[in-house]
Amino acid sequence: MTKSKKLAAEFLGTMWLVLGGCGSAIFAANFGGDGNPLGIGFVGVALAFGLTVLTGAYAFGHISGGHFNPAVSIGLMVGKRFPAAELPGYIIAQVLGGIFGAFIIYLIASGQSGFVIDASSAGAFATNGFGEFSPGGYSMMSALIAEIVLTAVFLIIIMGSTHHQAPVGFAPIAIGLGLTLIHLISIPITNTSVNPARSTAVALFVGGESISQLWLFWVAPIIGAVIGGGIYAWLGHEGPDIIGE
Repeated sequence: MTKSKKLAAEFLGTMWLVLGGCGSAIFAANFGGDGNPLGIGFVGVALAFGLTVLTGAYAFGHISGGHFNPAVSIGLMVGKRFPAAELPGYIIAQVLGGIFGAFIIYLIASGQSGFVIDASSAGAFATNGFGEFSPGGYSMMSALIAEIVLTAVFLIIIMGSTHHQAPVGFAPIAIGLGLTLIHLISIPITNTSVNPARSTAVALFVGGESISQLWLFWVAPIIGAVIGGGIYAWLGHEGPDIIGE
């Protein structure tokens, strides 16, 4: 597959992730106001993010590997599944794709009467945050721990389900369900990132403190990805089939 096609796939896949996941949070999570049964809530948003990765992986995985996330690309590089030479292009394509997805959301949202982004509220425009910008008021340390641990687990799920000895054809399902569970755990903590491109995309449309806190949603997922990639590089290593070695 040519480099341009791989980068286009990463751009489109990340655009779909942001449009589907963040779009669900913005348009449908609280549709009709509190208590309205039509709103999809946390569970619906978590499922939406999982479905974007599941469908995106089936659509684009055979072209680019279906990373859609700078932390995933870095973790796969650490785990010796992805060449370092391709990393810069992937990260750029992912960030630009995420921004394009957020731009589409903004265009649609702007068509609603009275639409305004309140940069002072937690989770505005599906942004990630900690402290007063955490949906549940969780501290910076809580956010760091959650994002590092959950990204590490996400990389282990990705690398394990795509191992050549894993059941063929089911990896996107495991990865999508894994991301759904990650969101169910951490939406109240940080609004769930585990993806610097997703965090950057929506933060650019909010500005203010969302930009100031963006560093955590690059640093923590990357640290977690390095840990997860390193763990699976050891755990999934095919050494001698002898007990104790």
